[in-house]
Amino acid sequence: MNIGETIRNFRLQRSMSQGDIEKRTGLLRCYLSRVENGHTIPSLDTLAKIAGAMDLALSQFFAEGHSNGHKGLPQLSDDEVRFLSQMRRYSANLNDSDRKLVLAMVKKMASSTSK
Repeated sequence: MNIGETIRNFRLQRSMSQGDIEKRTGLLRCYLSRVENGHTIPSLDTLAKIAGAMDLALSQFFAEGHSNGHKGLPQLSDDEVRFLSQMRRYSANLNDSDRKLVLAMVKKMASSTSK
């Protein structure tokens, strides 16, 4: 998936310029250009700002119709994207051992709720 290409496609569908996105988000036009051209990968928080500027749900960036051939990937709900964003933010402060422990706990909890 090329998130920059997806952002550009949505922006052009809405007849918006990078300057329009800049005005609505405060993100610099040169940054948006780097994202759209695949030179920079934005954080989920930045993606949320961009989606909001285009009046889109963040999950639409990850919808199947815009996944560039990855048809088997599930579509994420807004709640799932928010959860993953929080996990990403907090996991930055964890060491590798703690990350493995958290993942093991999540796997255990998921397997016990599916029974």
